[in-house]
Amino acid sequence: MNTLAHNGGPGPWILLFPLLWATVVIGGVTLLRRTFRRGGRAPWQARTPGGAPAEPSPIALLGRRFAAGEIDEDEYWRRLSVLDEHFGRGGKEAGI
Repeated sequence: MNTLAHNGGPGPWILLFPLLWATVVIGGVTLLRRTFRRGGRAPWQARTPGGAPAEPSPIALLGRRFAAGEIDEDEYWRRLSVLDEHFGRGGKEAGI
């Protein structure tokens, strides 16, 4: 211990750095575990203000149905044009 405190060494404070890093790592792991434990969803996925998972938009549902092969391309474009009027850029909420 005398060699750390004397002769131009860093001093005994150098022993606190491993404790600091351990605190950061344990805190990060705890934060991630708590975040993923709530509802089993990642924090970047959409949620309502109450914390419940948000329902996907009708346009997203239409895209999923098209990708799964439930509807053909003509039906997809026809329904998308109707949904785009209500929920898309040309809809009521465009100015918000």
